[in-house]
Amino acid sequence: MTSRASLPPEPSVALREVLAFDDGGSLRLLLAPAGREVGVRGVAVGDEGPARPLDGCLVLVTGPPASAPEAAGPVREAARRGAAGVVLRAVEGVAAAPQVVAAAEEAGVALLVRAEWADWTDTAALLRSALACVRAGRDDVGANAGAGWTAAGGPESLSALAAAVAEYTGGSITIEDTRLRVLAHSATGPDADALRRSTILGGQVPEWRVAELRRSGMLRTLWTSREVIHRAADAEGPERLVIAVRSGPEVLGSIWVAGDGRPLRPDAPAALRRAAEVAAPLLVRRRLRESGAARRSELALRGLLYGDGDARTHAWSLGVSPDAACAVVVAEPLVAGAPAAGPAPDARALDVAALQAATYRPSVRVLRDGGRLLVLLPVDAGAERGAAALARELAGQGRDAGLLAGAGPVAAGAAGVRGSCEEALLIVRVLRERADAGGALRAADAADVGPSLDVARVLDAARPVWEAGRGPVHDLIRTDLAAGGELVRSLAAYLDESGDVARAAARLVVHPNTLRYRLRRARDRYGVDLDDPDTRLLVTLAVRLSG
Repeated sequence: MTSRASLPPEPSVALREVLAFDDGGSLRLLLAPAGREVGVRGVAVGDEGPARPLDGCLVLVTGPPASAPEAAGPVREAARRGAAGVVLRAVEGVAAAPQVVAAAEEAGVALLVRAEWADWTDTAALLRSALACVRAGRDDVGANAGAGWTAAGGPESLSALAAAVAEYTGGSITIEDTRLRVLAHSATGPDADALRRSTILGGQVPEWRVAELRRSGMLRTLWTSREVIHRAADAEGPERLVIAVRSGPEVLGSIWVAGDGRPLRPDAPAALRRAAEVAAPLLVRRRLRESGAARRSELALRGLLYGDGDARTHAWSLGVSPDAACAVVVAEPLVAGAPAAGPAPDARALDVAALQAATYRPSVRVLRDGGRLLVLLPVDAGAERGAAALARELAGQGRDAGLLAGAGPVAAGAAGVRGSCEEALLIVRVLRERADAGGALRAADAADVGPSLDVARVLDAARPVWEAGRGPVHDLIRTDLAAGGELVRSLAAYLDESGDVARAAARLVVHPNTLRYRLRRARDRYGVDLDDPDTRLLVTLAVRLSG
């Protein structure tokens, strides 16, 4: 048995060829002291252990980002062990630390950074797929010279691969993903069957055909087999061959060959097996491109909503004009924290709300942030209540949807989106406080909640002052809350009822004399005299801030 150590090393691939495979922009080359032709043999993770040699590897340094000076240490260590280059995590808008760049230059290793929206798993898959794709192209040049199914360095796209395989098998090709969507196809001849034509025109295998493949067991066989599957010609269509495309155990898609008015070549199955190997890294690249685009959009939307980074840049990344009028709608479960720790129905309500928002208008952008849904809604400048209408729909006015939804004001452009988001969040907080007090309102904008919104802002501004203060009111609140808060609740009811003892006692379900006793206790024990206007204002703020 041949040991791993005795296996010949994989042939190197030029760094230039690896970078050309990344058409999604997840990697950026900062420095290449040995040039872009430096050979890359593999991919390694920097913390896999000091014993492993890194000869010719691109090393993923998963620790400090490129902007951190301490990242220079892992760069030097990777170079000492023979690495061809290192990949560090980028921080958007922050340059690589000079110490890191100097370390790479002194050590003679290439320095790359991974985009903030990407992740290490996808980066490793991308690099390994790039190496496999280039090597597959080289193998094909030697094994199939003159066959016309590779260009120098291998096929650069699924469409090029489909055209080349069609020529070598004598059939018509479709390359599909696991949802049977057509990713690429060869030219369609005049004798193509109706199924092929409808599949290509629709961009997906028709539903009736999918149902037939399921009933016959064909799909199960395809996803579980590593061999070429043959389907003989019959009254419904021509001869067909199909094989699953895999990356290790994972199925990525399939390649279909159909007779197009002529018989398939005898060696078509062998060509199809080789095509599946060549297609695997291309399908991986396509999948990573799609997932990377989704993560990039999520990062831009999060940054725009929470005011992290340049708002105009985020808007362009989302395909939204930076000068477009927008409003933000926020939805949360009526029971705080329910999606993470509570009953499943609340989580499902947020899922349904996300679908509702996504289909409200084509321009809507939706972010699911833990137990919260945030919706960016481009609106006409005069449609001040458009966001409120969406909030009512998300909250399910008239239904027991279990959600609260707040609509922020219309912002004139990207720079105002953060303010709209902050107000929408504040409105949801006001709605939650009202719901706790028995209120029925579940969706609102600023006009619906009235002065409560300004009160919430005042309380937020007053909180640091209150927490830094001291005196009789602080002593009363702190001591009573530690003992259960009975006196604080009594003071709150008395103040909310404008000093009417009878109404406050009824609210507390106690005798009026009991409430009078508690008010005297506040004065006698803590020196808090509610007849003093300043004291009364401070107590009002204190009980509201204490919740």
